[in-house]
Amino acid sequence: MISRIYSSEGILIDEFARERRLFAPSEEIPVIVKQAFISAEDKNFYNHHGYDPVGILKAIYDAAQGDRLRGASTITQQVMKNFLLSGDRSLERKIKELILASKIEKTLSKDKILELYLNEIFLGQNSYGVVAASQTYFNKMLSELTLAEAAYLAVLPKAPSTYHPVKQNSRAIERRNFVLKEMFENGFVKLEEYQLALLSPLNTVQGGQFSGFRDSLPERSYFTDEIRRELSRNFGEEQFFTGGLTIMATIDKNLQDIAAHSLQSALIKYDRGEG
Repeated sequence: MISRIYSSEGILIDEFARERRLFAPSEEIPVIVKQAFISAEDKNFYNHHGYDPVGILKAIYDAAQGDRLRGASTITQQVMKNFLLSGDRSLERKIKELILASKIEKTLSKDKILELYLNEIFLGQNSYGVVAASQTYFNKMLSELTLAEAAYLAVLPKAPSTYHPVKQNSRAIERRNFVLKEMFENGFVKLEEYQLALLSPLNTVQGGQFSGFRDSLPERSYFTDEIRRELSRNFGEEQFFTGGLTIMATIDKNLQDIAAHSLQSALIKYDRGEG
């Protein structure tokens, strides 16, 4: 989780993180975002018991034939892999994933499992979870995403670099439109919405159509670096960079800017006065 530093007025002035992740509870994630990921990754999510029997059998058959083990993971299985297992494509890992997925389905609700998935999944550009990805690619809150933008985010779990919005633009749009088609066929969107979204260009921060989230933050200063040093000493670097701390600083940005300008002016005047 990202640790964030706020000014005395509550304005975000800096953030630190190893992985860029912002948590959102299930009720704060728009339905359209949930529907996009379900359509892209696991359209039977609300009906199965954690695994897709047909897909698992095909995967085991392929492994027995000596082929590389294929996917066929449900959202529940992906949650188990991301939290508890390695990412290697082995039959042993698949079996563990299957057992854990069936157990977690008996313990947590579907909405809770989906919440874990949408907050944990890696979506490229050092962004983990849909909240961070929404900022990274569109500089928007989840509630501001269009249908086409939500569908694009749902494209990314498989291989973010394969569907880069600029380097792989045509491929990304093609896959986004496939997700839109799935959403339409699953009854999540109306025909008019679907047809309109298909025509949408893929405008992103990476493509220069939106300003980046980081652009709205002031340049990192000695002040926030000193906070980083002090809290890293007190709580450890791991806690500071991954603990999702909310730090209310004493700084008043307006007064700080005035003080910095006054110091610079005085130093220049002194320097010139001394020749």
